[in-house]
Amino acid sequence: MSNLTILRSYAQAAKSLPSSILFSQSPKNIVIFDAYPKSIFHFLVLPLIQEPTLSVSRLNNLQSLLSGDKETAKGVIEGLAKDAAQVKKEIEDEMINKYGFKWGVWTGFHGAPSMAYVCCSFVKTSGVDYIHTRHLHLHVISADLCSEKLKHKKHYNSFHPKLGFFLHLDEVESWFDAESSFFASKVIFPQTV
Repeated sequence: MSNLTILRSYAQAAKSLPSSILFSQSPKNIVIFDAYPKSIFHFLVLPLIQEPTLSVSRLNNLQSLLSGDKETAKGVIEGLAKDAAQVKKEIEDEMINKYGFKWGVWTGFHGAPSMAYVCCSFVKTSGVDYIHTRHLHLHVISADLCSEKLKHKKHYNSFHPKLGFFLHLDEVESWFDAESSFFASKVIFPQTV
């Protein structure tokens, strides 16, 4: 299975995921362990595909979500925020239990793709063309950035909350309260995930 479609497949087969992948599930989202954690605690919150309102193409990335109905997009973001808050609480409880103190937890989206962007690449399978796409996901990550998977400067830059590549959940939520022209400008933000 392609790394580009793995998150989508998880969102489609949530009930059959093993506990080594699935951390928790709600009616709207699943929370999975990040396969390549960049911190001691690193989870992904993925919205479940719910046809026809939340189709595969609608949940491709943040841009595709925001390009549709604003109220539906707001509902998805609010659902992600609610489940992320629960994960953050569980992370903080584990920090206290395991380390005796807690530190920051960041919640947000990558402003630049975390996986190779293959918007128009096709793989030929049995005579049928399949476009490979990502799936919208929200990172919940402890602020230590302590992991053997944090190997390159691009990894650090893509998660550090002050370098502009990490879109904080609070910022994305504020877009819904902004004027319509501002919201429309965020829809065309390039390659958001």
